[in-house]
Amino acid sequence: MKIALIGYGKMGHMIESIALERGHEIVARIDVGDAFELNGADVAIEFTTPATAKENILRAWAQNVPVVCGTTGWKPEELVKGYWLLVIEGSRVIIKNENGKTMLIWSSNFSVGVNIFFELNKELAARMASQPQYTPSITETHHIHKLDKPSGTAKTLAEQIGTDVAIESIREGEVPGTHTVTWDSEEDTIVITHIAKGRRGFALGAVVTAEQF
Repeated sequence: MKIALIGYGKMGHMIESIALERGHEIVARIDVGDAFELNGADVAIEFTTPATAKENILRAWAQNVPVVCGTTGWKPEELVKGYWLLVIEGSRVIIKNENGKTMLIWSSNFSVGVNIFFELNKELAARMASQPQYTPSITETHHIHKLDKPSGTAKTLAEQIGTDVAIESIREGEVPGTHTVTWDSEEDTIVITHIAKGRRGFALGAVVTAEQF
């Protein structure tokens, strides 16, 4: 598969390494100030900033290239137009064009472990629906370079719980990402946590998703 990388920072380099390991070809590496040429890519993988993601996707679509996007802090729903279809599947937003072709797969987190964590969170929230004595809250910790607050993953966790949930966002050091969901009562506390050890899990999930095209 021919893959274009939109965003060539630490995540872009990690995605490149994994894609090459899995036998794919990187045909474009686009960073700030570079010409936006996708060179016949089958799919683009976009990890940039909330301020640039939407325009990057539109420019990829102009070259008829579908996009896997992991940039959070913006709403992919803003891209739906005309007869295009938006589908929400778990933590993913999928946009298809008028011909039914998938043009965007966006997720707040592509990590396999995080998506298992999402399932645990939904199951726990469902069980807690009949236990009003518990109050949920979320804490998320990331590196100081992360621009959006709270994280997209934390927002997804809150949406799954389905009530107003307090989210505490911490930015420190080079923490890849830690998310904790707490259910507290006067009698006891229940806690589930996902701790990312690095970027590889996010990058691998993005490449595996791109392989669907």
